[in-house]
Amino acid sequence: MNPGEDQENTVNRGQGGAAEPEPLFGDHPRSWHENRYVYPVISRRSGGLSVGVNLNPDKVCNFDCVYCQVDRSLPAAVRKVDCGLLRQELERTIGAVVSGELFVGPPFGRVPADLRQFKDIAFSGDGEPTACPQFLDAVRIAADLRRKYGLDQVKLVLITDAAYLTRPMVREALALMDANNGEIWAKLDAGTENYFRSINRPNVSLQVVLDNILDAARVRPIVIQSLWMKVHDSPPPEEEVEAFARRLAWVLANGGQIRLVQIYTIARRPAEPFVTPLNAPALQAIAEGVTAIASVPISTYGG
Repeated sequence: MNPGEDQENTVNRGQGGAAEPEPLFGDHPRSWHENRYVYPVISRRSGGLSVGVNLNPDKVCNFDCVYCQVDRSLPAAVRKVDCGLLRQELERTIGAVVSGELFVGPPFGRVPADLRQFKDIAFSGDGEPTACPQFLDAVRIAADLRRKYGLDQVKLVLITDAAYLTRPMVREALALMDANNGEIWAKLDAGTENYFRSINRPNVSLQVVLDNILDAARVRPIVIQSLWMKVHDSPPPEEEVEAFARRLAWVLANGGQIRLVQIYTIARRPAEPFVTPLNAPALQAIAEGVTAIASVPISTYGG
């Protein structure tokens, strides 16, 4: 699984007053100007501008999701995270957002006014952010710049596969995020071990992921991101959706707090050709199946 594909580039655009959703960048690049690590996007799930921090420019990930939208056929241009350069890039990008410079000219000049709100700084990218040795340092940099620019309403968001949330370094980073309007967006795409193995192709068990989600959710409300799709033209089995909902109910019953569950589908070319998106009614049916078992707020997002 690559959590970074969840930070979407979308913007409502149109001609003659007609607006329709289109990708801001067709191939969803995590590059902006000459930056190595920092990239601004318009994110429908954030509801405005998100500044992404790619802590995995080497494209290494502990999951190998069938729906991953990172192009690993091309070699990585950068192998390590230089925190000094990351700080420079993040400050320059934040400065462009705050001054309005970002929205002068293409591509962000086309962004409607209501989507120009600076919503978050998101640790995302081409792999699992918490696997990066510089994750804590990167959170410190973001927190410092958030304070420097008085961005009290801007969140620090971690988009994660939840495999490493209980590591001491990660716990320390999460506590720092908590003090800076932080939020965890944890991936959970399955309710059974077999489906989890076939979809996410992970390096840990489903129970490890669930235990880590519960551990984090007992401390603060979290967001669950869940991608559903057709596999070999077959929608997800009903029993899998029910099992997924029971997992959420288990988190709640054991003291976990879930602020929102995001149900969505494929938006760009996936790693495997046998993976295709679900339509809006199918996503809504999944959402209804989940809420029949687990009392959680849900938002759905089409492809």
